[in-house]
Amino acid sequence: MFFPYKDDNPRILIPYVTYAILAVNVLVFSYQTFLMSPIAQHAFTLRFGLIPAYFWGSDAQTVLEHYRQYIAGIYERPVGSITLDVQLLPAPLTLLTSTFVHSGWFHIIGNMLFLYVFADNVEGALGHVRFVVFYLVASLAADLLQVLVAPGSVLPVVGASGAIFGVLGGYMVRYPRARIHVLVFIVFFVTVIRVPALVVAGYYFLIQILPGILSLQAQQEGGVAWFEHIGGFVAGFSYMAISSRGRKFRLRHDEYP
Repeated sequence: MFFPYKDDNPRILIPYVTYAILAVNVLVFSYQTFLMSPIAQHAFTLRFGLIPAYFWGSDAQTVLEHYRQYIAGIYERPVGSITLDVQLLPAPLTLLTSTFVHSGWFHIIGNMLFLYVFADNVEGALGHVRFVVFYLVASLAADLLQVLVAPGSVLPVVGASGAIFGVLGGYMVRYPRARIHVLVFIVFFVTVIRVPALVVAGYYFLIQILPGILSLQAQQEGGVAWFEHIGGFVAGFSYMAISSRGRKFRLRHDEYP
C-alpha cells in the first residue's frame, strides 16, 4: 500500500478555507479527546453523528437503546450501567455536523493529511467561495449515498472522509499529472516514490469498491463507511469536471467573441 504526504503542485493562493476546515476538525477532536470522558465522547458522537436509521425516521429511543448495548459490548459492562443522556440533533442537521466529528487518532490524522495535501490546490482552482460549495456538495453526496445503502444502521457515521474523497476526485480531474510523494509499505520495507495524482486518486477510489460491496453482503453496521467515500469521490470528480468544462468554454468565448 502507499500513503501520500505531499505534492509538487505549487499553490496559487493562500487556502484560507482549507486552513479553517483543518482548524475546526482539530479543535473538535481536541475537545472530544482531552475534555470529555469516554462515555461522554460516545454521547457526543451520537448527538452530532449521522445515524441512517434516525435519518429515515426511526425514533430516538430505539437508537439510544441500541447504542447503549453497543457501548456496553465495547467496555464489557452491563447495559444497565451505561447512562446516555443525549438529545439527538434534527437528523438533516447531522449531514453537516457529522463531517467535523472523528472516531480516533488514525481517523483524524489520515483525513487531515489528505486534506492538507490535496485541498489547497483544489481551492486554488475553484476560488474560496466555490471551494466551500464544492466541499459541502461532496460531503452531502457522500452522506446521502451512505444512508441510502445502509438505511437500517443505528450507528453514527462520522468524519470528513466523504468530503475529502470529493477533494481527491476534484484534484484528479484538475491536476491528473501532478506528482505526489507517497510512502510505499512492503511488509517491513518502506520507501518513497513520486507518482501522478491520477494513479493515487484512482487507487484510493478503486480500493473502496470491493469492501463496499462486501459490507452490503455482510449487512455490517459499523466500521468504514465505504459508500461515503465512493459518493464523495464521484461528486467531487463530477463537480470539477463540469466546472472545468465551463471554464474552458468561457475562455474560448472570451478569445473568440
